[in-house]
Amino acid sequence: MKPIRRIREKERRELFARLEDRFRQGEYEEVEATARALAEGARRAWRKRPLPERQARTLATMVAVAHGRQAEVLGELETLIAELEPVDVETQVLRLVVRRNRLVVLSGLERYEEAEREALDILGEISRLAHLITLSKLELSALGLLAGALCGQGRFEEAEAIARGNLSRADDGAAAPRVTLARSLNGQGRYEEALTEVRGVTPPRDRKDSGLLDLVTAEALLGAGRRAEAEAAVRRALADCERSLHPAHPRIGRARAVLARVTGEEPRP
Repeated sequence: MKPIRRIREKERRELFARLEDRFRQGEYEEVEATARALAEGARRAWRKRPLPERQARTLATMVAVAHGRQAEVLGELETLIAELEPVDVETQVLRLVVRRNRLVVLSGLERYEEAEREALDILGEISRLAHLITLSKLELSALGLLAGALCGQGRFEEAEAIARGNLSRADDGAAAPRVTLARSLNGQGRYEEALTEVRGVTPPRDRKDSGLLDLVTAEALLGAGRRAEAEAAVRRALADCERSLHPAHPRIGRARAVLARVTGEEPRP
């Protein structure tokens, strides 16, 4: 890899695009290591232009959050947010991405009221930037996280309204919006409706979504009294999570808790 001080603007953008593509392919450990090395190189070589260093740190922390090391990077995310002064559109968007990553962490740590406030603030910022840039994917992500934060507070009807209102905007076959809707229906005891929503959904290919579909399906099956099917689904979810995610990922603990409800055993720590 060419030293960061020799990388021109076009090459820098292409490099980050390649790293983001590898991130989507699930190469978490390699991408984070490369991004942190780039951040260190940029810190030395671009002192008067700190944006490349902060882009690299944003990517590194995004990967860590997706992997499941959420509590570990919360402080780093908050430092990065404080450093990113919104002086232009590029830095404003980068700051919103970091804030969205912090929102994921808040939800994972079950700090749902904070997560709700942050989601609403992010959505407000996106709305204020709408005349300059379209941020549809970031907006949908924030809306999904808002619905999740509402579920965490037991406000399932509100979460359902958000989830249903944005189904048509999501990519065809996208699992996450259907999973969020199913979670809101599970919370209302509408288990058969939840199963209908997830039936036929293609399991997500992104590593960060490992076990997601099977877990919400298991919760619906358990609520519907179909215990044997629920156990099979949650065991698939747990195996998928343990194979692909960091041991600290909140989804692993949630899957173990559901398995314990199914089997009547105490969940593993």
